[in-house]
Amino acid sequence: MNAVLNTPHPRTTAEWQAADSAHYLHPFTDFKGLASKGSRVITRADNIYLWDSEGKKILDAMSGLWCVNVGYGRQELIDAATRQLKELPFYNSFFQTATPPAIELAELLAEVTPPQFQHVFYSGSGSEGNDTVVRMVRRYWDVLGQPQRKVIISRKNAYHGSTMAGASLGGMSGMHEQGGLPIPDIVHIEQPFWFELGRDLSRDAFGLKAAGWLEAKILELGAERVAAFIGEPIQGAGGVIVPPDTYWPEIQRICDKYGILLVSDEVITGFGRTGQWFGCERLGSKPDLMTFAKGVTSGYIPLGGVMVGERIARVLIDQGGEFNHGYTYSGHPVACAVAIANIRLIQREGLVERVREDVGPYLAQRFAEFAEHPLVGEVQTCGLMGALQLVKDKASGATFDGALEVGMVCRGHCFGNGLIMRAVGDRMIIAPPLVITRAQIDEMAGLIRRCLDLTLADVKARGWM
Repeated sequence: MNAVLNTPHPRTTAEWQAADSAHYLHPFTDFKGLASKGSRVITRADNIYLWDSEGKKILDAMSGLWCVNVGYGRQELIDAATRQLKELPFYNSFFQTATPPAIELAELLAEVTPPQFQHVFYSGSGSEGNDTVVRMVRRYWDVLGQPQRKVIISRKNAYHGSTMAGASLGGMSGMHEQGGLPIPDIVHIEQPFWFELGRDLSRDAFGLKAAGWLEAKILELGAERVAAFIGEPIQGAGGVIVPPDTYWPEIQRICDKYGILLVSDEVITGFGRTGQWFGCERLGSKPDLMTFAKGVTSGYIPLGGVMVGERIARVLIDQGGEFNHGYTYSGHPVACAVAIANIRLIQREGLVERVREDVGPYLAQRFAEFAEHPLVGEVQTCGLMGALQLVKDKASGATFDGALEVGMVCRGHCFGNGLIMRAVGDRMIIAPPLVITRAQIDEMAGLIRRCLDLTLADVKARGWM
């Protein structure tokens, strides 16, 4: 008897939205607010484009969530996952076991990361990676007989994940207000945000001043208590805040002066985003630990981890005994197989060099044109990351009342015109796939200008400027 396949007819957008509202709690979302209007249902993707359930084409200028570095629909990554699923879909890294993909990826990561990194600890995400950093940093100092070194310094408006430790390391007040955060011995200094905090100084002078806030905090706490400083080379979720060139070299000098570990959160800036393999190489630091995720698999499957510098690795390996930490999916063979294929693809297509020498400079050129727009008070780019600061008055740099949510007004126009561009307050940000072409940058720039013009008209009509 032949089996009869019961193929349900495709759901309408309204049906998808109803099921979504009934069962799916979205991250960083007002659940009731979303239910009242319905989510946008994305059904397929190719290259740098998405399509929703209504068939509308959308240019994805955010690489999903900062992660689809090689673009959508790459058969090499699909094939790598398929082969590994057939051969060995899962085994863990506990019980003194390993799998070939996890070992091979570790070798490859040692090859593409800065030379001080020869060891990796795998996680399932950037959040888990930063939890690992907290455990590893404190264990390092314990083994060295300095258990009082527990304090980790981070920055306001930083983002380091959503787990208890990750959210604590992050400096976002809205997250700290929910859950009794931060956890003990995590403190924050001001961010290197020139437009908001330093326009009375040159960018270089402000960079040194902002780095000096780290030294002041170390001296306030007592250097003997400080374990590490953690920072994103460029604050991503905080608004693509590119620090002055003087900032990271001075941060490095201060950490070296006091013997403090330096942690670079490369979850967003890794794997070519800045025009170097990792943001620390572009911005001028030499970290002891480096967290990664997102771009390591181009988002095709979850994977994260921590690159462990030899300064720390040798202590943990030679003196540390058992490290009581890990995850079920540490070194997941399918995720590692996809990561290998992804990194090899980045190498083969020269995407890092392409960002550095071609599309990155071209993006900077096209973004610079927005400086003349009446709504734009600052333009920043680095590699394939960009930000436009929306202002009420260009001459003074005065910003809009935050309650007006002008950035969300602009974001609404972006969605309505087939563009995904993120709003962080009144800062509009992009991070498109590394495979974007010059012609596609032109297309994106045209959409951005249209949305800025629509936002300007909206703001004027509402009497906000």
